[in-house]
This record gives sequence, C-alpha cells and structure tokens, in this order.
Amino acid sequence: MNDPIDLNEFHWLLAIVQSIDVGVVVLDRDYCVQVWNAFMENRSGVQPKDAHNQYFFNLFPEIDRQWFRRKVESVVTLGTPAFTVWEQRPYLVRFKNYQPITGQEAFMYQNTTLFPLRSTDSKINHICLVIYDVTDVAANRHQLQAANAQLQQLSSTDRLTGLYNRGHWEENLKVAYARHQRYGNATSLVMFDIDHFKRVNDTYGHQAGDKVIEQVARLVREHVRDTDVAGRYGGEEFAVVLSDTDKSGARDFAERLRKAIEELEVLHNGQSIRFTISLGVADLSQPSTNYTDLITWADHALYASKKVGRNRVTVYE
Repeated sequence: MNDPIDLNEFHWLLAIVQSIDVGVVVLDRDYCVQVWNAFMENRSGVQPKDAHNQYFFNLFPEIDRQWFRRKVESVVTLGTPAFTVWEQRPYLVRFKNYQPITGQEAFMYQNTTLFPLRSTDSKINHICLVIYDVTDVAANRHQLQAANAQLQQLSSTDRLTGLYNRGHWEENLKVAYARHQRYGNATSLVMFDIDHFKRVNDTYGHQAGDKVIEQVARLVREHVRDTDVAGRYGGEEFAVVLSDTDKSGARDFAERLRKAIEELEVLHNGQSIRFTISLGVADLSQPSTNYTDLITWADHALYASKKVGRNRVTVYE
C-alpha cells in the first residue's frame, strides 16, 4: 500500500512551478485560468489573484481562438500533448522582449506545449499550457540568415558598382537562354563600354575613373526593370540581360541609356568629366547553339559601334 502524499510535497511542487523560467497556465474546460505562475505574472503584469478564473481569451485577445480551441480539443480527445514551434507560429501570447542580448527583437518568440491533466477519475478536466521563451534562438537564427544573405549578395555583386558580377549575370543569361529554348520567349543582351576610358584615367586619375564607373552603374540601375539583370563584364565594360525583349526593344533601351550618359556630368575634385558609351545589341531571333553565342554577337555589335565612331548603338544582324 502506497504511503499518503505529504502535503509539503504540494508546496514543493508549487514552489517549483513558481520558480521555473517558463510560463505555466492551467485552464479548465471553460478556458478559465486556474494556475498562473510567476513567469506569467512578470511578463503579463497580471497577478495570479487577478488572473484566477479569468477567461483566457479575455486576457490575451490576440490568440486565434478557433485555432487554439482545436488544439485543446485534440489534446483532450487523444489524451496526448500538442506542440507549437516559433518557426511556424512566432508566439501564442504577445509578450514584450526584455532580454538584453536579444533586445532587437520586438516580442518574445515562443515554443509551447499543451498537455492533458487527468483527475483521479482519469477524466481530463484541465489542460496545462507551458510557454518557453526561445527569443535567443530566434534572434540567432535571424542574425545567421541576415549574414548568409549578406554573404550571398557579396558573392554575386561587383564591389565598386553594386551591379551583379560577371559570374552572376552570366549564370542568369544561361537560365534565360534555357527558358528561350523551351518556351521561345524573347531575350536580348546589351553590352557596352565607356569610350576612351583610359584617357579618363590618364587625365583625371584612377579615383575619377572609379567615380565615372559608379555613375554609369547608377544610371544603368535607373533604366533597367526589376526583371532585367545588369552586371559588370569587366573593367569599363557592362552587360544587361533583357528578359522578354526582342532586339527592337533592346535597341530602344540602349539608345535611352546612351543619351542619358551623353548628358551626364561627373564632378571630381572640382573638374567636370563628360564621356560617352558605345553599345552592342543582340537577341535570340536567329539560330544559336549556346548562350555564349549571344555574348559573342553583342560583343561583335559593340566592336562595330566603336569602329565606326563610338557613342552609338549597333544591332547584330
């Protein structure tokens, strides 16, 4: 025969419930609060005496009642616990985040457990909700994701211009070529370089040359669409992949860009620097065997522009 439970043991259990660093709430089947520990008091500002017998949804109106009721009914019906994780539902009840290390987070991220409490007659008349503060885990994950995104951006962009580097835009061109081969949608490539760029460096210095390249990149970003991919080919040469655009549309784009740069004035150390660009345009309206054909054709057209006087657009025919 088992010994009767010492009443002191209940005091120990209550002391544990009050001192552990998780939220503990016991609800009856009418969703009224029966137990409310110190964690809940400190985070909500509601004392246990004020929370006792209060309707849980009145205390936390932000809770999705229908969803929470389904969760509880599942726990009662199956007699097994149910869980939520912060990745799928950032929080159950909205508490402010007071942790100094993870202070940049606006609220407390939470994992929760709901488990059944059986009475002496084995009936489940109460549900225990346990709330775990996982804000530090969420903050670390967010920081890692931000760092990875930054690394991804650094690996795909040219440091001076902020445009895509050659590896990235060429990979995009490869994808655009494959899409054209499968669906037949128009794709064009515009390649251009800065006329007499060596003269700019020799006359004004390499810092001025860098500033010229930066300003050209700025104008390119202003002229491209979100679906286009603009990148630096190398040195003073650039490339723009124009999706769903034939050579006529690409010629119009190239001409607008040429005029904008012809009108551009770059100021450096009190000196005005003016310059032009030469452009070559090609599309996939003729038979090709590889995406590199488009680069070759646009490059030939660019060379033709330079050969006949620069500051012009040539379309590869």
